[in-house]
Amino acid sequence: MIPMLTTDERGRLTPVRPGRGERRPLGMDEVTITGGFWADRQEINGSATIDHCDTWETRVGWVGNFAAVVDGTIAQRRTGREFSDSDVYKLIEAMAWEVARTGDERLDARIEELAQLIERAQDPDGYLSTRYGHPGLEPRYSDLAWGHELYCYGHLIQAAVARLRSGREDTIVRVALRAADHLCEAFGPDGIASVCGHPEVEVALVELYRVTGERRYLDQAALFVERRGTGTLPDIEFGRSYYQDDVPVREASALRGHAVRALYLAAGAVDLAVETGDDELLGAVRAQYDRTLARRTYVTGGMGSHHQDEAFGDDFELPPDRSYCETCAGVGSVMVAWRLLLATGRTEYGDVIERALYNVVATSPGADGRSFFYTNPLHKRVPGTAADPDEVSPRALAQLRAPWFEVSCCPTNVARTVASLAAYVASVEGDVVQIHQLVPCTIAVDLPQGRVELEVATGYPVDGDVVVTVLEAPAGVTGLELRVPGWAAGAATLDGDVVDGPVARVDRPLATGDVVRLHVPVAARVTVPDSRIDAVQGCVAVERGPVVLCLESIDLPGGLDVASVVLHGDVVDEGQGARASFLEVQRGDAPWPYGAATDEQHLAPAFEAALVPYHSWAQRGPSTMRVWIPAAR
Repeated sequence: MIPMLTTDERGRLTPVRPGRGERRPLGMDEVTITGGFWADRQEINGSATIDHCDTWETRVGWVGNFAAVVDGTIAQRRTGREFSDSDVYKLIEAMAWEVARTGDERLDARIEELAQLIERAQDPDGYLSTRYGHPGLEPRYSDLAWGHELYCYGHLIQAAVARLRSGREDTIVRVALRAADHLCEAFGPDGIASVCGHPEVEVALVELYRVTGERRYLDQAALFVERRGTGTLPDIEFGRSYYQDDVPVREASALRGHAVRALYLAAGAVDLAVETGDDELLGAVRAQYDRTLARRTYVTGGMGSHHQDEAFGDDFELPPDRSYCETCAGVGSVMVAWRLLLATGRTEYGDVIERALYNVVATSPGADGRSFFYTNPLHKRVPGTAADPDEVSPRALAQLRAPWFEVSCCPTNVARTVASLAAYVASVEGDVVQIHQLVPCTIAVDLPQGRVELEVATGYPVDGDVVVTVLEAPAGVTGLELRVPGWAAGAATLDGDVVDGPVARVDRPLATGDVVRLHVPVAARVTVPDSRIDAVQGCVAVERGPVVLCLESIDLPGGLDVASVVLHGDVVDEGQGARASFLEVQRGDAPWPYGAATDEQHLAPAFEAALVPYHSWAQRGPSTMRVWIPAAR
């Protein structure tokens, strides 16, 4: 039987549980997503994606690497990149949250099966790697810049945290605790005075401290954060900024370098600042992230505009056709925004989470949950080709969603995020319940005054009506807050009254049977870019509620390409998408693509075409696509 949490343990089922601060996230044992967009994706994640990841990790040998360590053949048999262990650990974390969500006993047994294999591959002192430290392989920690050993520990620890938060102290927990203790010994004050080239272990160590109370894990996380940026890693062709080792964390002005690395480090630094009461560190990271949102983030919420190093560009360097926007960076942005929301009380970070969830995290997996985008461009110039369903794919943009990649960090990152998504919906502060994501759900939380139970019914984001029914409320004052998306401020209503701000507040005492109605206008709207984003000058995007829309060539008549049309006239809302009027720009072949300035455009008669949710693009087959569309002069 799956053990159940007792009443005094409620609220533990969450990837993030700060030990300080008045605002507490509600766990998966307190919030259940009951329907709609994200419930559908949780069902697909649990029924298809997690098993798909398990099948492929077994097929390509990443699970078998641990067996090869046990039988002494790892030097001859190892497969996958140096960080492939981490994807097995992320798979276990996804399984752990899915077991916590559904009680799936088959997955529970699979976790233990994998954990026992991993435990047999662990050295007596706690060291664990299938890539280093064994006969015929390089020594332990001989390549901290690229070896990813500590990065792998981080994902192992996060899998263990998921199990501990689920009320289990099992094999994967024992393995992770031994690895964490070894890590503290090897990299502590008297150990190796360096960091991992890929931040990740920092956020994991703080969460392990939170769940165990062992101070050495927090202290080790602090060492890693403070060492970062002091030049302990070698300079490389991309510069030390690639792995955030160019300037100390407290001195940086914006997130830079490899986007996923930067975001994982920021998440760990926020956790550390919260637990230690370090307002200076918290303020520094918050300022960096805010600047990154304002100057280095795509309209989809995606981050990373460089392909060669998967990195942030300079301010306003946001080319749509060369946008990298790795799916893992979208997950990393959700991680940072959620932590900052809890730490600062700024509800607006919920907008950031929503944007990344609907337009990055939801875009990656195919409709069947068995194929994925690694990168998320905002403009596709060539239709691409279908990926072979039986072959491992590169990360190239020429293909559509692929079943597996040579680097498959993204599928398991999506899986663990979707499985634990209910833990990002709501929080509580004092006697006020705060709803940050507008999803159909039930909320049951024990407050000092008594138990509060709410039911949220909504068709969001297709429609903007949100109805909260109080199923149970104690006597006394119980408040309710609902996030109002920034694009709806001044237009949303709460029980008929206009809400002018990021939060709709119900300050009156709640009683059983009360009904609260929030309306958010989700009709399609035109968005213009900052004039400093050179790559999209003269273009507009169309959004509907939190969903970014796009134009696909499959919706254009006569085999037209998206590069051949300009937007003309009004955009008309149409259910989940929109329709708009377009003009075909007729161009002849020219020997030179430049010339004198002219207002003349050769335009064919106008026609209408559909705009569809960006997260659904390429679901109907190969197509060209663009989010930013030139507007007719």
